[in-house]
Amino acid sequence: MKKLLIGVGVQLGSSAVAIIVAALLLPRFSLGIGGFLTAVVIFTIAQSLLAGAVARLASKHVPAFAGLASLVSTLLALIIANLPFGGIRIHGFVTWLLAALIVWVITGLCATLAPKYLLKNAGS
Repeated sequence: MKKLLIGVGVQLGSSAVAIIVAALLLPRFSLGIGGFLTAVVIFTIAQSLLAGAVARLASKHVPAFAGLASLVSTLLALIIANLPFGGIRIHGFVTWLLAALIVWVITGLCATLAPKYLLKNAGS
């Protein structure tokens, strides 16, 4: 149970950090204060649900692109979080691509590094 809660916390935290960094670096990426929590929760849920589906589709239909599945699921999750209830606004094709890349890199790093250190200290 402790590992599950740490995993959820890492996902939410890494999503929050990634979205904030993207908003700070990209002038056409706006983040509403009131919608920030909504954007983080929506993005995290969408990312979690889409990652497996996109990976399965990629490996079945285009195995060479299976490694890019998480980048595609990040872009799709940003699209969902950009909907009217999401709390973020992204404008422009280049901004979309850069936002997906920034969020993908940061969430990937956090997903790889954070549990390693947090679970080590949590004592299996």
